[in-house]
Amino acid sequence: MYGWAVTTGTKVVAYLRVSTADQADSGAGLDAQRSAIEGHCAKRGWQILAWAEDHASGKSLSGRPELAAAIERIESGDAQALVVAKLDRLARSVHDFSGLVARSAKRGWSLVVIDLQLDMTEPAGKLMANILASFAEFERDLIGKRTKEALAARRQKGGRLGRRRSLSDQLGARLLAERRSGETFRAIADKLNAEGLPTSRGGRQWYPSTVRAAIRAWERDGGS
Repeated sequence: MYGWAVTTGTKVVAYLRVSTADQADSGAGLDAQRSAIEGHCAKRGWQILAWAEDHASGKSLSGRPELAAAIERIESGDAQALVVAKLDRLARSVHDFSGLVARSAKRGWSLVVIDLQLDMTEPAGKLMANILASFAEFERDLIGKRTKEALAARRQKGGRLGRRRSLSDQLGARLLAERRSGETFRAIADKLNAEGLPTSRGGRQWYPSTVRAAIRAWERDGGS
């Protein structure tokens, strides 16, 4: 079952996000999101326990302290659902969204996305969640396959697998595979930082430029 039953009187946390400081100061975007959430909750008879608001332009879920705090509050038992007006205010990738869906299912809370009419407590919402999870798993499998193929091709070409000990064969092939699958340098950097992996030079922080340089070095040294 995805989440608890969201019924009349259910407490929810509403989440808002704008991408620039100017939008936050002017209220552009926030008013529309707030109006949509208030109208939906009023129609369903839900109580908005709290509002969470992030001013972040990044496409990934990292750097969203208010979202993290909202989820923690829900998981503490204060509320039963997280409500957002639009999917792009919550997540920009299937990978990130499916991760939130899986987390809500595992920890017993509901996710509601108004513009998609997506409510994980409803049968259609459960079906959509399963589809998204399947696509995310398919994406991971493709990346894994491309990583193996890149390593095999490099070995077949006689690539010097031990040359760049600071960037492992597995990581180099992974970066290249993720980039070829359509991931942005920023998204790749965010994943590496979340996993706590050191850079090719032993640094603690990955940036888009760091990822780009690592991929170029990998290709230059025989990666494919």
